Amino acid sequence: MKRRLTFCIAIFLVCASGSWLDADQTEDENAIRKSGTTYVEAFNKQDAKAIAALWSPNAVYTNPRTGEEVVGRDAIEQQLVGIFAESKETKLEVTVDSIRFLSPNVAIEQGISRVLRPGAEPDETVYAAVYVKSGSSWLLDQMSEEAVAVFRSNYQHLKDLEWMIGSWVDEDENSKLESTAKWTKNQTFISQTFTASMKGESELSGIQLIGWDPISQKIRSWVFDSDGGFGSSTWKKKGNQWIIHATATLPDGRISTDIRTITLVDDKTITWQASSRELDGELLPNIAPIKLNAKTNQE
Repeated sequence: MKRRLTFCIAIFLVCASGSWLDADQTEDENAIRKSGTTYVEAFNKQDAKAIAALWSPNAVYTNPRTGEEVVGRDAIEQQLVGIFAESKETKLEVTVDSIRFLSPNVAIEQGISRVLRPGAEPDETVYAAVYVKSGSSWLLDQMSEEAVAVFRSNYQHLKDLEWMIGSWVDEDENSKLESTAKWTKNQTFISQTFTASMKGESELSGIQLIGWDPISQKIRSWVFDSDGGFGSSTWKKKGNQWIIHATATLPDGRISTDIRTITLVDDKTITWQASSRELDGELLPNIAPIKLNAKTNQE
């Protein structure tokens, strides 16, 4: 702790003077990059001793998984020996994002490292490495890493619904049905808003979210309307049709179920219909196909 505090105070005092900031340190930066290349080459040869020689005698490495600090060149070498013993085919890739000089003799390198092992996903971390100048050499003095959060988009499961994106409308002199769908951030869900109105009656509106359920391995949707009703559905593709099994709770507490079929006629036309409709166990008439057209920007 004392060593780190002294290090931080030294950086502050040097930066406060600012006299070195205009110096050309291209040669130093190239030396650091060369040291990094040497590190990767030695790692891929599993030469723990050569890697350890690139660290300062009292260097500190922080393990990203355990938070444990490995202190000293010798201890770092022993840790590398253990890593190489576990897998003879372990390889390292490094992408350097930036090198910043805090003083003429101290620099921070930031980037991404990837440890590759046969038959396993790459172990990717974001790292920050502190280099100190010793004579004409730049040595690693501190390094910390953090695991990179892996994001997996659900787009691969939802891409067959991409035709929904945009606005769709069915309108005559007595009624109008309109919906607009768009991707949420990272294409994780499809968000759809809808309005339905009939002449002389109040308008019904709502929102539907369509996403991938990793437990059931199915596409599911959740809908909420302006009257207080809500429901959920499962989706399944069959040729040019989507078969949707829906269950809804009405504002008065009654339960309705139905099977909806969306048919893709062409790029600008779909039909929607509902069959096998029940309300609290009582059969209801089917809803004949409703034709919806893609709404263009000119409309």
